[in-house]
Amino acid sequence: MAPYQAPEYHPAFEEYCEAIFELHEDDVDVIQARIADRLDVSRPAVSEMMRRLEGQGLVTVDRTVRLTADGLELAERVVRRHRLAERFLTDVLGLSWALAHTEAGKWEHVISEPVEEAMNRLLGEPTTCPHGNPIPGSGYEAPDSVRTLDTVAVGHRFRVLRIPEELEFTDGLLELLEASALLPGATGTVIAVSAGGTTTVEVQGAPVDLDTFVTARIQIIAGAA
Repeated sequence: MAPYQAPEYHPAFEEYCEAIFELHEDDVDVIQARIADRLDVSRPAVSEMMRRLEGQGLVTVDRTVRLTADGLELAERVVRRHRLAERFLTDVLGLSWALAHTEAGKWEHVISEPVEEAMNRLLGEPTTCPHGNPIPGSGYEAPDSVRTLDTVAVGHRFRVLRIPEELEFTDGLLELLEASALLPGATGTVIAVSAGGTTTVEVQGAPVDLDTFVTARIQIIAGAA
């Protein structure tokens, strides 16, 4: 009997299923307007694609958009390859976070299963991408007591756990976080919170200001040494 071969889909189908998966992963309501914003396309274009994806049995659409079992399988495959590619591009080739994220968006559509398996072995079977987001199928288990940075009081320490995908799509933010060493595994201290909600944290002896949109999404472990 021939080995199972996952069905092939047009890259546009992969992009949409990936976006739906990541929005759900970030606890964002998966409505068509959100998908349009994430992919930077028009709402009519999203509506048309939803009809096509429904026809392929990849999504169901009512008030929100949901992946079917086939859609989830496709999304997880694309996300897994994207995050492995990010690991390879940063850990092996030494690319910046931001460039790796952009390049991985191209690689995810062309990596074959044998190449994926080889990359995974070479990288030591990582469980997260460089930004701390879980690699589907890796057996990742989230630590207990995960919080967001906006819950840490002034004077308290934290360890960065994860930069969600929603922040990866915010213009210039990956560059800011990388330049500030605010990376998964880094420890810091909240040193001030302004009346307007801006949080100042200190990482490696340098302060960085973050707005509420960012601090409400960066996942951390509080009180880390």
